[in-house]
Parts: sequence; C-alpha cells; structure tokens
Amino acid sequence: MFKKWILKLIYIVLAVGLVAICVNMFLAPHNIAAGGITGLAVILESLLNFNRSLVVLISTAVILVVTLIFLDKETFFNTVIGALLLPLFIGIVPNITLVYDPMLSMAAGSVIFGIAVSILYANKASSGGTAIPPLIFKKYWNLNTSVGLFITDGVIVLLSLIIFSVDAFFYAVFSILITSATMAYIESGVNKKKKVYIISDKNMQIAQEIMHDIQKGVTILPIIGGHSGKERKMLMVTLDLKKYRQLLTIVNRHDKEAFMITDTVSDVHGQGFTYESGTV
Repeated sequence: MFKKWILKLIYIVLAVGLVAICVNMFLAPHNIAAGGITGLAVILESLLNFNRSLVVLISTAVILVVTLIFLDKETFFNTVIGALLLPLFIGIVPNITLVYDPMLSMAAGSVIFGIAVSILYANKASSGGTAIPPLIFKKYWNLNTSVGLFITDGVIVLLSLIIFSVDAFFYAVFSILITSATMAYIESGVNKKKKVYIISDKNMQIAQEIMHDIQKGVTILPIIGGHSGKERKMLMVTLDLKKYRQLLTIVNRHDKEAFMITDTVSDVHGQGFTYESGTV
C-alpha cells in the first residue's frame, strides 16, 4: 500500500512539473493564456503585474474548498498535493523561451499540458484550478473530462481576447483544442486493440494455434447463415495490434478463404488484458 502511494506521488510530482514547464517555457513567453488558473495568472501578470505563482496559490485555495465539497476525500488530498506543488514549481521553473515560433511553442506546450493533466486524472488528482470542474462534471453528469476542460478553459481564453492580441486569443483557442485532443487520445486511444471475427471450416485448428502461439483466448460463437440457414461456428478473439499480423498469418496458413471481420476497440479490461489468465 505504501509503495503504491509513493508511486502515485511520483506521478503527481512529474505531472505538476510538466504543467509548470508548459506554462513558463512554452505558453507564457508568447502571452498564450490557454485556460486554467495558470492562464488566469498569465493574464493578471500582464494586466496588473501580479506575481504569477501567487495568483495560482490564491486561486487554488478557493478551488480546494470546492473539491472538498463536491468530490471524494481521496481526490481532495491528491489535489492538495498538486495544488501545493504547482505554485512552487511555477516559481522555480525558469521563465525562458524554449521555442521562438509562437505556433510551434503553443502546439508543443499544449501536448505536454494534455499529457500532464491526463496523468493527474489517472491518479485521481489535479493541480487544482480549472482541472477540478471537469472532475465534478464527470461525477455528476458523466461528461468526458477532455470536454469539461475545454468548456471551463474557454471562459479564461475569452478574457485573453480582451487583454492580449487577437493572435494570442486564437493561439489560446488552438491550445485548448490540442490539449483536449491529446487527453481524449490518452483516455481512449493508447490502449487500442483488435477484435477479430473469423468464420472458417478450419475453426478449431485456427483456434488451437491462436491459443498456443499468440496465447490469447478464443471465444467460439454459434451462428446461422442468413442465406443458407446452416448452423456454423464463429471465432472471436481480441488481441494487441502488434499480434494482429501474426493472427492473419495463422488464419491464412489454415484457410486462405476464411471470412474475417476486424474492429478496432478503444479499451479492453478483464482476463488476459488487465490481469493474467488462461484462455477463454
């Protein structure tokens, strides 16, 4: 249990560090207020010369109260860690321009930000700020966190239109879109699998070789041909993308005329994927 908590803490520290790097080295140097408390801090720093890390600290304190009211205690305590670390990291990470082209800097920073927030969400944590409302939307209205973040950050981006140039406003809009797309891909795209249906006269031979060589379970489904009315068997197997070509080789070896349907699925949980097991 202690080891698991330490690992979660490492992930939170890493993610918050990435957020600070994104703000101080990629977005703020080009006046890109891409939502979030950090975006608000960039706006207030430019408008009123407020200290960036101080704005983050005060705003996050308010958000923590909201977290305690609407979310569970685990999320609150994990958020406390991120909320305390973010102002610290914002203060110590150098304010330098790594990429001088605004578009490229915005794109790179937005991808980094999306990765960081996804790591925090995966550990039921956040860096505070506008990362909290999407969790509330998810809990009470089952709204995807990437969509929730897009909505909440949109308000702050509108403020940047008043304070900064039109160019900075559109950079901020594109930043939110890239961040949301990155998060959506991480949430539903990094664990893609292939689900394959196979109809062949050599079903049993194919199934045995799949289970032996690929070491994935095979489900045998009874089917009835719509045209012939004959009962047949169909194989269903779900496997990693890298093993799909191996599956094709096995099927072609036994029956080159086998009928196959292949779907790409976003996520798979259960036997053989999220924990070890034998065949099904």
